Amino acid sequence: MSTSRPVEATLDFATRQLHAARPRDEVRSRTTPIYLSAGFPFDDFDQAAEHFGTGEGFSYTRVANPTTASAERLIAGLEGGAEAVLVGSGQAAIAIALLGLVDAGGHIVAGASLYEGTRGLLGDNLVRLGITTDFVADANDAVAWEALIRPETRALVVESIPNPRNDLVDIALVADVAHAHGIPLVVDNTLATPYLLRPLEHGADIVVHSTSKFLAGHGSVLGGVIVDDGRFDALRSGALFPHLTAPDRLGGPSWWDRFGGRARIAYLRENVAVRFGPTLSPLNAFLLAQGVETLSLRVERQSANALGVAEWLAAQPEVASVDYSGLPGNAAHALAERYLPRGQGSVFAFTLHGGREAARRFVNALELFTPMTHLGDVRSLILHPRSTSHTLRTPEELAAAGISEGTLRVSIGIEHLPDLLRDLERGIAAAREAAAA
Repeated sequence: MSTSRPVEATLDFATRQLHAARPRDEVRSRTTPIYLSAGFPFDDFDQAAEHFGTGEGFSYTRVANPTTASAERLIAGLEGGAEAVLVGSGQAAIAIALLGLVDAGGHIVAGASLYEGTRGLLGDNLVRLGITTDFVADANDAVAWEALIRPETRALVVESIPNPRNDLVDIALVADVAHAHGIPLVVDNTLATPYLLRPLEHGADIVVHSTSKFLAGHGSVLGGVIVDDGRFDALRSGALFPHLTAPDRLGGPSWWDRFGGRARIAYLRENVAVRFGPTLSPLNAFLLAQGVETLSLRVERQSANALGVAEWLAAQPEVASVDYSGLPGNAAHALAERYLPRGQGSVFAFTLHGGREAARRFVNALELFTPMTHLGDVRSLILHPRSTSHTLRTPEELAAAGISEGTLRVSIGIEHLPDLLRDLERGIAAAREAAAA
């Protein structure tokens, strides 16, 4: 049955090729349709003016898109947040979140265990904008956080499950320090996912994800998301964030006046993300939402597999150490029992006795594990940090991070555990040969 409007025969071919397929009736879909459109038409002059006055509805995909908005509501709901903003990558998510909080001359305090891209953003890029960062060696030492906070500090930053060491952070402890100073705590929750941990429930104010990882799960699309708790308090924190509480440059109402507790996330969406422009494709938003529908099933299986792999590796004489918080002997195990009762995630590091040569032979002997920089895939992945992601670290920084020539990082997938262990046996055998050579 045709859903096209009749086209006047008098219209030229060039006109008909643009207008002949315009939908006449609404077609309903079980899933949110992919609105793959740069912009959206207004009904008339007044609706356009109303949109630019209130922000309601859709005008341009860089600002908002129905497919993307649906995925944002889904992720915000799973994290227990008030609102979410999707952007083009996880790196864009942390950048937009921080650029919405910190001005030139501002200061950030971060846990030392951070994704290398975030460390680079803080140490190489933001510093060029006059934003400096200090790192806390022991992220669970409240006194250490307090000692680094300055009058110009505007954000504390941690990862819920740090990559790759699994040295978990006591989120409530850091949140208490942040809130005593009216400063938000930003938590990268990529490796935990909201299925295992929801940082907002433990005092965090903003959560970011690389949605390319576990939320999508299939390794096909890039994306990032910022989730806000919607509890920005102008009385407590307004003096630190005048861009949220002062009238706009035309003398109009402030972000706080307009959005109340959602002022922070509204500013990120309508002022920072829209201006820097890291727009997520509606197609990627659709594929992300499809992946999220199986999140709990995947993460539960991945965490169970990871524990099995970690236990097996810990029993091998060729393995010097296994950094997995699910193991009873791990230094973070008590925090894992408190914060991660459903499972301890599936990304961790282990170190071989034989150094780089053992690591090389181990990786090259594997048949199921894929050597690549991605994480959170349904397929198991492996990487040698010292020669890839951490090449720009100094020897002192590598030692502090617990990364040596024999360290390998794994992201465990949903394969059958015995198959994974048989594959790892190939790696252990190759590492053993390296030691005997």
